[in-house]
Amino acid sequence: MRVLLTVPIAGAALAGALLIIGPMRSEARDYGAVGQTFPVIEPDLLATIEARLKRAEASGELARMNAAFAKRVEAKVRRPDPVAGITPAQAARSWQFDPTVTLEQDIRDQKGTLIAAAGQKINPLDFVRLTQALVFVNGDDAAQMTWATTRYSDAKAKIILVSGSPIDEMTNRKRRFYFDQEGRLTARFGIQHTPAVVRPAGRVMQIEELLLDAKRAG
Repeated sequence: MRVLLTVPIAGAALAGALLIIGPMRSEARDYGAVGQTFPVIEPDLLATIEARLKRAEASGELARMNAAFAKRVEAKVRRPDPVAGITPAQAARSWQFDPTVTLEQDIRDQKGTLIAAAGQKINPLDFVRLTQALVFVNGDDAAQMTWATTRYSDAKAKIILVSGSPIDEMTNRKRRFYFDQEGRLTARFGIQHTPAVVRPAGRVMQIEELLLDAKRAG
């Protein structure tokens, strides 16, 4: 009932407003130009950019910018940003990580045959046999690097840095190193301290953060 009553009230208000505004007249008049006027000019943005690039190229500024950019990229590759929040272990701890995932959608082969249905739980360790441990260390910590490289060969483990330069280490030590880009692996496994070792244990991953001075086995 309330909605029906507001319609005629609103209509009456609108009619009253029209009655008030109706007699008013709006006229356009030419009052002439006041002050100096200028034409509106909109330069082609692409042409402006192209002209600036040509000037930069001619002056050598473009080459200097490219060289500086290449140096920054090389520096990032040689020494990536350290993984934030990772500190040396102050106490040994261990836990297990279950890699089981629940599929969000069906997985089918090229012929459309259903391989796995949405909602199905899959453990990658049921299909993949891992033969190497993952060893996380601070590449800027000489003690951690010595411990990891002495204890683990390339065949036995992948040594993953959370800080430092994997390229420099590969050059100096003549072996392969990796880097935990953006801390994705340490975050997934819940690692907060180094050194840390991740190894398969049946259908789960066994994770340990170790104290070097305690001489714990890796």
